[in-house]
Amino acid sequence: MNVLKRSLLGSAAALAAAGSAHAADLPVKKAAPIAYVRVCSAFGAGFFYIPRTDTCLRISGRARFEAAYQTSSSRQPGAAGDTSGYRGLARFNLDARTQTAYGTLRAFARLDAASRTGVIHSGTMLRIGQAYGATGVDEAGRVQQYVNVDKAFIQFAGLTAGRASSFYDFYAHDFEFYGATSGSDNASTNLLAYTGTFGNGLSATVSIEDPVFTRSPVFAPFTNAAAVTPVFVGYTNGVPSRYGNVDTIQRSRLPDFVGVLRVDQDWGSAQLSAATHEINVGNLSTATAAGTGGVLTGIPHTNAVQGWAVQGGVKFNLPSIAPGDTLYLQGAYANGAQSYAGYCMIAGCYRQSNTGFDTQKFEQYFADASINPFTGQLQTSTSFSAVASYLHYWSPEWRSALFGSYGEQDFSAGARLAQGALYSLVSPSSTAVFGSNAVGVPGTRFYQLSQALRDTYQFVLGGSLIWSPVTDLDIGVEAFYTQIGVRNGRVIDADKSPTAYANVAGINAGTFVPRTATQDSMTHVRFRVQRDF
Repeated sequence: MNVLKRSLLGSAAALAAAGSAHAADLPVKKAAPIAYVRVCSAFGAGFFYIPRTDTCLRISGRARFEAAYQTSSSRQPGAAGDTSGYRGLARFNLDARTQTAYGTLRAFARLDAASRTGVIHSGTMLRIGQAYGATGVDEAGRVQQYVNVDKAFIQFAGLTAGRASSFYDFYAHDFEFYGATSGSDNASTNLLAYTGTFGNGLSATVSIEDPVFTRSPVFAPFTNAAAVTPVFVGYTNGVPSRYGNVDTIQRSRLPDFVGVLRVDQDWGSAQLSAATHEINVGNLSTATAAGTGGVLTGIPHTNAVQGWAVQGGVKFNLPSIAPGDTLYLQGAYANGAQSYAGYCMIAGCYRQSNTGFDTQKFEQYFADASINPFTGQLQTSTSFSAVASYLHYWSPEWRSALFGSYGEQDFSAGARLAQGALYSLVSPSSTAVFGSNAVGVPGTRFYQLSQALRDTYQFVLGGSLIWSPVTDLDIGVEAFYTQIGVRNGRVIDADKSPTAYANVAGINAGTFVPRTATQDSMTHVRFRVQRDF
């Protein structure tokens, strides 16, 4: 038995020794070092080094809930008539920065996505393809899903390239929920810009920017063919008797050119901005001219024109009143570029006429220009806006803002008279062709009351109260009142007289007397809960 035990133990020892010898001959693989995330303090809080790189990254975002109430005066068939609405919004930010021999190399990207209903919706975003409307019977025009690449730009050695806010903008509704005041606020456009700094807070920027996002339509009177506008091409004894159509869809040829002078110091900031904006439409249609008789004269191609705008603004830091208090003052004037004056902000841009609230009594026209039917050439509109906004901190947790604006847009009397002369040839006794865009025959009662190309004004006055119980959490409410009106005369009240535009002959004969108005107004209240991280 002892002999057997000694034999087994000897065999095991021999096998163990042999195994150790073979193991010693195998290569040893070392464990990969762990790449720990390191804090990057070079660019402020929240940045960390991307593992195995010298690039610092900050990931941030936002979650928001909003509910709104808005006055509405009617539930007529076809009218929206909503008085409430809701929105949930998600935002994601990526901010990557690297120190180089030429300074900081930065790339920034922001994606917004939202679901909104009722009075919290945007025809503007729907028209430019950033919002997608539901099509169900109860949901049509009342539910939207919204996706927007809000920012995606690179900054390097004074260069900014990508999708960013327009350098023309200054106040840009910094203290508002809705963004109801007038004033340019082009938060997302494509641009290439260079900024030079000169010390003492002084800088200058030259920017080439996408013209699509500052474009308002050229007035097209046809309701059933909004892409064309008629011009006279034939005359009988000096009287227009035939017309052809000009394609009014604007072409992208030249970018918008923006120039900015800015100063930033301890007392605040000041900025002077200027921009040019080309209006460039198509040719006269080759289709047979409409009308009868007359000698065809032909109309030259509608020449492009350069719209332009200027804006000045100042921001005052007022720590003597309370830490964080700020006052903005801003004014702008535009010729053929009303988006730069921001006159369309309350109602929504990218449409030649619009309503800022449900069942509005008449439409405001935001067209940058109309085509003179006698000459075939563009006649630009003018607009201006003035804005004031004040933010006050009652305590570190409580703050409120007061804001207001006034603006006007004007079309030359010659432009409206010319469109009226055209109307007398195309549709002298009805609006079947023109609809609510009908100007009417000059000298008639309908011409005096029609809404198309009327000079209008608007003002906004509002305020907010926000509670921030902890850092980056805002719970607040905003309310504002806005009024729009015609600067001269009266217009048909389309809410109280919805059939008026189908009774032109009756209005001119005095057998149909429509309700009229000089102004309309709306009150909007919005509640918000927002967490930034």
